[in-house]
Amino acid sequence: MTTAPEAPRTHVLRFSRSERLLHGLLMLSFLGLALTGLPLLLAEAPWAARLAAVFGGYGVTSVLHRLCAVLLIALFAAHLGRLLHRVYVKKELGILWGTDSLVPQPRDVVQMIQHFRWFVGRGPRPEFGRYTYWEKFDYWAVFWGMGVIGASGLLLWFPGFFARFLPGWIFNVAFVVHGEEALLATMFIFTVHFFNGHLRPEKFPMDTVIFTGRASLEEFRHERPAEYAALLASGRLESVLVPAPRRRVLVLGRCVGGLAVSLGLLMVVLTVYALLH
Repeated sequence: MTTAPEAPRTHVLRFSRSERLLHGLLMLSFLGLALTGLPLLLAEAPWAARLAAVFGGYGVTSVLHRLCAVLLIALFAAHLGRLLHRVYVKKELGILWGTDSLVPQPRDVVQMIQHFRWFVGRGPRPEFGRYTYWEKFDYWAVFWGMGVIGASGLLLWFPGFFARFLPGWIFNVAFVVHGEEALLATMFIFTVHFFNGHLRPEKFPMDTVIFTGRASLEEFRHERPAEYAALLASGRLESVLVPAPRRRVLVLGRCVGGLAVSLGLLMVVLTVYALLH
């Protein structure tokens, strides 16, 4: 019996299945929070009641908003647990500092300046590693948002409990902070993050790497030359080479990503309209 020939390994595995699943659920929870939270925050806008009616009215919309919040908090806890496991159990201390770390470092400031100079033709493109400076900014923005939006949201969700040991004025502050920070987060994700991830010229209309976990070797070598050189020098490049993603995975990624980007940009337009009117 002859076996089918092995598919050529032309791509680099950048994200594991668990990482892609975590990101997918994060997308779902964040989109759900935006679609249900903005109609509550901007209830006076003419489109807010119509959008809430799609979910079954403001009462149902409020319940769905809380369910999405629970999912987001669970994902955040799972991510923290995974990080602690990698540091304390697997001893992967490189995630705290170094070339594969998401922790901002002095070289990120240098590369940001180099990148801005490259934008205006005043220097070469910096050689990025596993994570770029804007990806690190996106990542840590989630931590800030989880702390501010999450804490203020819990105060508003369980006022009776927190009123036992917190002054009343704190709930007024929480109401303002929750709405303003949530508005800032949604506008940032749906504009800056979507542009960096999908809408910039070299990626338009969709970067599927977060859905397939794989980038072509040519693309990887061009976009992450420092990481490519490190893998090549250490002899680990072969270990991360995989076949191209299946067509159905690509199609699914494009559909899911396209829907998310479309909904996000629609919410940006509706939000700007509501704020201007």
